[in-house]
Amino acid sequence: MNNLEIRIYYEDTDCGGVVYHSNYLKYMERSRTELLRSIGLDLAHYHTKGLLWAITEVNIKYRFPARYDDLLTVTSTIVEVTSYRVEFKTEIYNQNGVLCAHGDVKMVGFYAETGKVARFPDEIIEKLEIHCTGGKSGRK
Repeated sequence: MNNLEIRIYYEDTDCGGVVYHSNYLKYMERSRTELLRSIGLDLAHYHTKGLLWAITEVNIKYRFPARYDDLLTVTSTIVEVTSYRVEFKTEIYNQNGVLCAHGDVKMVGFYAETGKVARFPDEIIEKLEIHCTGGKSGRK
């Protein structure tokens, strides 16, 4: 699990001072990237080896508006790991502990050269499995 704090700036909001809906996806991306970094997976390292990561599915539910100057806590966890896919769950809370949004993201690896889906190397799968909290893991 990873906790990332994000301050909401004016640029993040709409004309009413409420966080614009697509910005939640950016916050999820940052949290997910920091989670991977914290478990020793540097995506840039694998990019140099021709293994890229792509999102195949995103689901976000908006519950409560985050507003200008809020301090959000964005928490990401790994909930499922297979040889070809990893699923993350993310929750976004405001400074009062109110759930503003939550979502799920599914990612796959693919070869930069061919664009075809890639089986994750064992070292990636092992790091992901160790930190998988959802109980769903298997090298399918």
